[in-house]
Amino acid sequence: MAHINLLPWRQELRRERQRQFFTLMGLSVVLMVLIIFAVHLQYSRMISAQNSRNAYLNTQIEELNTRLAKIKKLEKERDKLARRIEKIKELQANRPKIVQMFDEMVRIIPDGMYLTLLQQTGKTIRLEGIAQSNERVSSFMRNIDEAVTLTKPVLEVIKQDPKTPEDDRIFIVTAQQDLGKPDEEGAADPGAPGKPRKPRK
Repeated sequence: MAHINLLPWRQELRRERQRQFFTLMGLSVVLMVLIIFAVHLQYSRMISAQNSRNAYLNTQIEELNTRLAKIKKLEKERDKLARRIEKIKELQANRPKIVQMFDEMVRIIPDGMYLTLLQQTGKTIRLEGIAQSNERVSSFMRNIDEAVTLTKPVLEVIKQDPKTPEDDRIFIVTAQQDLGKPDEEGAADPGAPGKPRKPRK
């Protein structure tokens, strides 16, 4: 019986299988590299697109912040203007009353007395002057208390003036301005009384 040597055939088959295996391994590695590259490229595109969106959103946010800052500044200016307008309206409404107060001030100063200073701080009126006697200062305070536009007189200082031969009295009196409620039209007659005047005694 003849003997057949199959060893070369088996070695050739083994080498062919090894070549196929390495070929498949190489193709798998190449395919894996291509997949990884494609995934990386896709993620890079997504990240780039998201960065673009973020940059756009940041730009829009900065513009909105700038607009909000301008709006807040305009609101502050509007509030200031509104307060100024209200103050102007109040001054216009009280202007006739202020004229009335000065007109009345001239009439309530008794004879033998004159003012050296009239100062207003808010609604407080500070009156400094020289009188010939304490009685004239008392009469002046009574006149203030009975006045239409002044109220609550307070005598702070009264003393003799050594510079005058008659020993006149130096006095300081404070009073509160009482303008009452401003007229609706803001143009009241300065001579019209805001409250009934008490008869002087």
